[in-house]
Amino acid sequence: MTTMWRMSLWLCCCVVLLPAVSASAQELPDDFVFLRDIDPGIRQDIRYAGVNNFVGRRLSGYDAAECIVKRRVGQALAKVQRELKAQDLSLKMLDCYRPARASRDMVAWAQDGYETPAQKRYNPSFNKADLFRLGYIAERSGHSTGAAVDVTLVDLRAGASSVFDPGKAYGNCIAPEAQRAPEASVDMGTGYDCSDAKAWTASRAINASQRRWRDILVTSMRKQGFVNYAKEWWHFSMPGVGTRAYDFPIRR
Repeated sequence: MTTMWRMSLWLCCCVVLLPAVSASAQELPDDFVFLRDIDPGIRQDIRYAGVNNFVGRRLSGYDAAECIVKRRVGQALAKVQRELKAQDLSLKMLDCYRPARASRDMVAWAQDGYETPAQKRYNPSFNKADLFRLGYIAERSGHSTGAAVDVTLVDLRAGASSVFDPGKAYGNCIAPEAQRAPEASVDMGTGYDCSDAKAWTASRAINASQRRWRDILVTSMRKQGFVNYAKEWWHFSMPGVGTRAYDFPIRR
């Protein structure tokens, strides 16, 4: 009788635990994949899942710092990574799939009427209310289709840079690299998400070394079918992969 009771208790525990285990694994729709499952060597620093971004907080829908993309995009990124690795370089993903709710969160932030010094680091030349008008923030983002990514380069031969400190007063995104918030990547001439003409891919306001890094990134991505957005050196999309916007949250 005791043995039967213990067996019944064990079976009950299994029934209770199984739903919790299933819920921990996110099922992705319509050929979306976790980039780590395709190439775990590509570095990730998903900025909207933390406080190191122009909003200064985690955006809605970013419940985990994971890069999710359409499978074709992930496979193309893996090819880029293989080419870069031969040069002692690595891609670093800054943003991938973006839930539509996060874009709405950005628009609401841009229109809330508040300006802070930390936010001003990302748009030093104008007020954040102008970001929407100037094309830096949109109600509908290509990121929500899974076909767009924000990416930079890491020099694998370089030492580790300092860690971002949310309490520190850094220079704005167009200041010299030593004054800007640490990116733990090569110096592209501006910080990530910098809303300034200096961040335009073809800007002439950068030095030869910064130009070389941008050229390497753009050329490597273009070979695999990516198209760069002219106002953001970090933003690339893959035409024809997807047009529908999604709003599922990012979870581990």
